[in-house]
Amino acid sequence: MSAPTLAEQWRETFLATVQADCFAVPLKEAALEERLGDWTEALTATSVVTCQALQWEAAAKKHRLTSLPVCRSEYLSLDVMAFGQAASRWRFPLAAIELENSKDDDKIAYSLWKVMCARTDLRVVFCYRREPTEGAELVRLLREEVVSALALPDRVQLAGETVVVVGSRNESSTFPYGFFKWWRLETNTGMFRLF
Repeated sequence: MSAPTLAEQWRETFLATVQADCFAVPLKEAALEERLGDWTEALTATSVVTCQALQWEAAAKKHRLTSLPVCRSEYLSLDVMAFGQAASRWRFPLAAIELENSKDDDKIAYSLWKVMCARTDLRVVFCYRREPTEGAELVRLLREEVVSALALPDRVQLAGETVVVVGSRNESSTFPYGFFKWWRLETNTGMFRLF
């Protein structure tokens, strides 16, 4: 059996983290009531703690990073950026995470385009659709609009993993598994696959 990829490690750590009541309750309530600002705030906290559980340092709104020469809560206008431990003062991020709470397809596409422009090992976009069944259509649109804009040689050479996570309302008994669908980009085919 092969070792889990970085995306798989992040997903499993996120799913373990989000089950703690301090994360689960606000995130579940925000999703069920479609309070997407609160949903983003809860996802931000969960994502930062997920990164910390992986021994990464994270910068995000209300989570200032002080280990780089310029201290910020957000770098490059990305919602969450995670860095490994390193002796270097300047280092490239391990992960770039966007938490898009708009229902607008173009804003979600922009978030995907933005993380795909980042030089990082893991790119994650969280977005929201009311019903779980709406996720596949959104992911198809993201492939057609954003991924297909890359020339084949550029797409194949895209380093790192790219993941789109579609959050939704669902039955409370399935939280967190029924609330999130995880899609990973296959760079050779340009398709997103559930994983």
